[in-house]
Amino acid sequence: MSRPMLEVIALSAADATAAQSGGADRLELVTDMAADGLTPDIALFRAVRDAVTIPVRVMLRLSAGFTVGGDRGLAELAARARELRSEGAEEFVLGFLDEGGKLDLAATENLLLELGGCSWTFHRAVDHAADRHAVRQELAELPGLDTYLTAGSPHGVADGLPVLTAEAERHLAGEPGYTPCLLIGGGLRLDQVPPLREAGVDAFHIGAAARPGGWTQPVDADAVRRWRLALDREPLDHEPPGVPAPAM
Repeated sequence: MSRPMLEVIALSAADATAAQSGGADRLELVTDMAADGLTPDIALFRAVRDAVTIPVRVMLRLSAGFTVGGDRGLAELAARARELRSEGAEEFVLGFLDEGGKLDLAATENLLLELGGCSWTFHRAVDHAADRHAVRQELAELPGLDTYLTAGSPHGVADGLPVLTAEAERHLAGEPGYTPCLLIGGGLRLDQVPPLREAGVDAFHIGAAARPGGWTQPVDADAVRRWRLALDREPLDHEPPGVPAPAM
């Protein structure tokens, strides 16, 4: 089995450099974790871009929740995406539902026009969808989609493990709508990694787990390194449960 991918949430250039030092393969760049991660400003993107050599995926979301914010919100996000692209952003994170929990396909397609084929992750909006399978089918042919960030449940990985293992099987089978990478995050603990690895999952996303002091503290390179070493072990040793991360 190939080396698993480890993605770490970064809120600053210091977070980014610590995550890279600890062995992260990719960053998810956001601001305002009180709202579960919003679009960073250009100055922050520049600082992070210049601080690391690993890929940086930039969040496109203006407020907590999973709606785009109507025509005004869509227009603002499109402008932010254009600005980020002009500064060299090449990877993004997004995902929008309507008030009924269905995919907001129109908003998604409009934003993708600004991304020009860039790679992107459909984030944990899939865990809050009325029908996650339907979301996958509607997104299947959209350009650039290569990852789903999911806990399998709105309540986190502990609740979503059966869904995740089932989706991993569909991913490995190459089922339409399930070919993008399955990136597991949302309260992920080290003791949950072995069954996910056994199911074929090879991508993991951490936020609070990289910050032993909580979200008010920066990413700790040693905490990231602990995950890196654990993910790379074959077989993984059993690890005691940690403090669950906030849903993301």
